[in-house]
Amino acid sequence: MACDPAELAVPGVRGLAPYEPGKPIETLAREHGLEPAGIIKLASNENPRGPSPQALSAAREALDGVHRYPDGAGTGLREHLAARHSVESAAITLGNGSNDVLDMIARTFLGPGRNAVFSRHAFAVYPISTRVAGAAARVAPACPADHPEAPYGHDLDAMAALVDADTRVVFIANPNNPTGTWVERAAVERFLETVPQHVIVVLDEAYSEYVREPEFPNGICWLSRFPNLVVTHTFSKIHGLAGLRCGYAISSPAMADLLNRVRHPFNVNSTALAAAEAALSDEAFIVESARINAEGLARLEAGFRELGLAPIPSVANFVSVDVGRPAGPVYEALLTEGVIVRPVGGYELPQHLRVTVGTETENARVLDALARVLAL
Repeated sequence: MACDPAELAVPGVRGLAPYEPGKPIETLAREHGLEPAGIIKLASNENPRGPSPQALSAAREALDGVHRYPDGAGTGLREHLAARHSVESAAITLGNGSNDVLDMIARTFLGPGRNAVFSRHAFAVYPISTRVAGAAARVAPACPADHPEAPYGHDLDAMAALVDADTRVVFIANPNNPTGTWVERAAVERFLETVPQHVIVVLDEAYSEYVREPEFPNGICWLSRFPNLVVTHTFSKIHGLAGLRCGYAISSPAMADLLNRVRHPFNVNSTALAAAEAALSDEAFIVESARINAEGLARLEAGFRELGLAPIPSVANFVSVDVGRPAGPVYEALLTEGVIVRPVGGYELPQHLRVTVGTETENARVLDALARVLAL
């Protein structure tokens, strides 16, 4: 009798569900007989402007050398990042997207007999990487739905209460995906001051470039004080390079040395390295993307309220909204309108849809489509 492959898998993998990305435009077009050009996708928190023209030009030039392996150390990009963040280049670990870096952290510090702490409604990669490493996941309760500042957001006191002698990693998404909530500087600093030194604190700042709150922290400023801190960033969001997969961590050089021991060789391709380095140089593109996002975010939140819905206040490039009923059928109905958003029932938010900030036209269209669907 044939062996069941599941019986051969390590225990942490057996109970996992695969990560589900947003539905591709091409898939929806085939399923519903729609024209791809008439479909909008606001499901994956991408920059609707696309990449910086400088980044796009650099990527095209790099294609001439794709028969060669990339610089395995990513020297040019790491030096550029070091200058930008005022750190040593030895403090930077490059990843195939920041997801790759998060996985490196799990593989380096987690394993059987150890645990990781993260919040309810936090990014789906945290439990996946934790369980694949064979560690236990300790999930802290989030702030309540009626919290005045961060409904469904991180409760750092609740997270601290779960830290014990076997905890090796705490994941803090700031801002958090999918809620868009954030934790202010004083609260994060207090957490860092109280957490034991045997615990690696990962401050995931994938959406930080969008935030305009004066009390929002820059985790990199704390690295000299807290050697157990790792800060992660990505080029997939404001830089518009999601398809090229490039992210990075900044930490102490000693921490980066450990992460680089488990980093896969040539994990960032040459096209991504070139585009990311050029993207960092286009400051005007970054500033304008943040400005457009702020306007679009405000329009979506106002539009949801006009429909009698309750959005979770967000500082990122997306907003999750309670549609007042099970969100699955609403999501499916929006697909027939050629609008792709993201149901977040997997994050224990069964009545919420997450909507990425799009162009002005896309934002208006999703609000119009949602109004029609909810009126059915």
